[in-house]
Amino acid sequence: MTTAGPIYVLNGPNLNLLGTREPDIYGRDTFDDVVSLCRTSAARFDRSVDVRQSNHEGVLVDWVQEAREHASGLVLNPAAYTHTSVALRDALAMLDVPVVEVHISNVHAREPFRAHSYVSPVATGVIAGLGVTGYALAIDYLCRTAR
Repeated sequence: MTTAGPIYVLNGPNLNLLGTREPDIYGRDTFDDVVSLCRTSAARFDRSVDVRQSNHEGVLVDWVQEAREHASGLVLNPAAYTHTSVALRDALAMLDVPVVEVHISNVHAREPFRAHSYVSPVATGVIAGLGVTGYALAIDYLCRTAR
């Protein structure tokens, strides 16, 4: 395995319920499927991932701060915190590693409030609406570009 730090894959509220929560919007893949997909995607580049999920904003902020010291890149699906969390945005702004914001659904084709993201202005890139494949694409990008 390379000496580069792991790619952190952080997930916000309700993503632990993937597969059962509104499958017409989020699909039938479970959170465990997402973890497996992320590991497989990183392994193609001889890289590792650290995949986590929390329903608590402060925990996500703590993990972003931890990423400053340990991660080579960050994939973030902030879920509902996309539209509400200045604290998460501020923590992300302090990172010096690339950040890819991922959304399983196309947030721009949903309710109008979902079109605004506090995260996007401090992210390197955004992937939305491609289902869980967005995670694999984000990891692929980070493996090709992150230190």
